[in-house]
Amino acid sequence: MSFGNSSLDDDGEVMSEINMTPLVDVMLVLLIIFIITVPVINHAVKLDLPKASSQAEELKPEKINLSIKADGGLGWNGESVAEESLDARLEAAAARQPQPELHLQVDKHTEYDHVARLLSSASRHGLGKVAFVTEPAK
Repeated sequence: MSFGNSSLDDDGEVMSEINMTPLVDVMLVLLIIFIITVPVINHAVKLDLPKASSQAEELKPEKINLSIKADGGLGWNGESVAEESLDARLEAAAARQPQPELHLQVDKHTEYDHVARLLSSASRHGLGKVAFVTEPAK
């Protein structure tokens, strides 16, 4: 049993060529597999299906612009409002669906007491979405 003689030619010389037949066979088999599978993967019918969502359409809430002047005067969407009638307006706004957002714009010289009373009144009526509107620094 001579293991070292398997690479020798009939003449006793060493073979210097690589047998390419198995490599070519494997490559041809892979090529045939790819030729068969690619059309199956890309086989599709293009359809324009309607798009639907199962989520309820959300309505954007109304915005109420409240302003407090330096002297404590109140404004409701640009018009002056007495403090006594503010509670009735806040109660009517809280009853709407969806509840509106309050955008509060306060003069920088206003006492905090006016702001606190307005916020507690809005909270008492069930209005929870309050945003503070500020002017950018110049």
